[in-house]
Amino acid sequence: MTSAFSVAVIGGGPAGLMAAEVLAAAGVRVTVYDAMPSLGRKFLLAGVGGMNITHSEPLQPFLNRYGARREALAPLIDAFSPDALRTWIAGLGIDTFVGSSGKVFPTEMKAAPLLRAWLARLRAAGAVFHTRHRWTGWDAAGALRFETPHGELLVNADATVLALGGGSWAKLGSDGAWLPWLMEAGVDVAPLLPSNCGFDAGWSAVLAEKFAGAPIKNVALSYADLDGVSETRRGEFVLTATGVEGNLIYAFSARLRDAIAANGSATFHLDLLPDFTLDKVIAEVAHPRGSRSLSSHLQSRLNLKGAKVGLLHEVLSKADFNDPARLAKAIKALPVTVNAARPLDEAISSAGGVTFGALDAGLMLKAKPGVFCAGEMLDWEAPTGGYLLTGCFATGRAAGLGAVAWLKQRGEQ
Repeated sequence: MTSAFSVAVIGGGPAGLMAAEVLAAAGVRVTVYDAMPSLGRKFLLAGVGGMNITHSEPLQPFLNRYGARREALAPLIDAFSPDALRTWIAGLGIDTFVGSSGKVFPTEMKAAPLLRAWLARLRAAGAVFHTRHRWTGWDAAGALRFETPHGELLVNADATVLALGGGSWAKLGSDGAWLPWLMEAGVDVAPLLPSNCGFDAGWSAVLAEKFAGAPIKNVALSYADLDGVSETRRGEFVLTATGVEGNLIYAFSARLRDAIAANGSATFHLDLLPDFTLDKVIAEVAHPRGSRSLSSHLQSRLNLKGAKVGLLHEVLSKADFNDPARLAKAIKALPVTVNAARPLDEAISSAGGVTFGALDAGLMLKAKPGVFCAGEMLDWEAPTGGYLLTGCFATGRAAGLGAVAWLKQRGEQ
């Protein structure tokens, strides 16, 4: 591949930068455009609590995390696996380690050193970066249009990689503004939906005022989805003023969201004491409590207190509380009904976007030859835990390789 070809990469997140790296390595002249004042804004924010870059679980269960899009993503992640991603990171001089949960982190736990090293390597490879350049579609002649601080800029490129993100976190650049331009071009696009999001449960004012922001730790959540597939997972989440959010909720968010869309609500069950058997809980609840209040009794016998007891009061009736067997069963399987996902812009990520049916095997748009798509703007979703970033890296690499192959074919014609 010679430098005769130029490629515009639009979007300076992990998917766009990975595509740029592949293209630069092939000798293509690469220019990366991003709407924000600096690159990798969402990537950096995702690393604020500890940069979870990927996951160490075996590849087959790893791929299962992509749900309905497993088949589409499997060959891309096979080609750039979590182990390959860790090797690639090591090539940037960044060591990684596996945490107790199986999640993989840089040793410094931060995204900034990785991003700095990556951008330095890309610049050394010849990549050029333009920030504050917001893509606004194509003009009548097919040129790329950008809003810049100095007015509109028109760019002609031999190929384009779009890595524009989904629809969550608009303040970081992922605002989904690209949807109408792709739809006008005849591209099949699924509506953007919140993923890894919280849900509204219609709490009473009492629970909202007393326990909003309170963590619910060491619980097990069980849910049977629309296909009748049940899963139970342990973890923690947070009560909000309107409902629930947090890692344990995010793990079920796609299924809860789809059930709400189909039925208007979704109900999951919480085991508030997963280390206790039902018989043990029944025995402790039924134990004579003398003059103690029921709340004191539950705290004394089961260490059940605070927000967990508040949640019990929110869901159960007085009659349930006065019946030891019913109360014990609720402690082990408390039904919680949610009726709406939180807004898209509050979500960690989004589902929907450019469908895989609109793309060829190289992630090129069938309706727009020479235009490739990667990252979260594609129609897939995954839970938190490193799966989102792995998918972005893998699709960015695939789009870059697809563009290289397409340009090479053009050069041989």
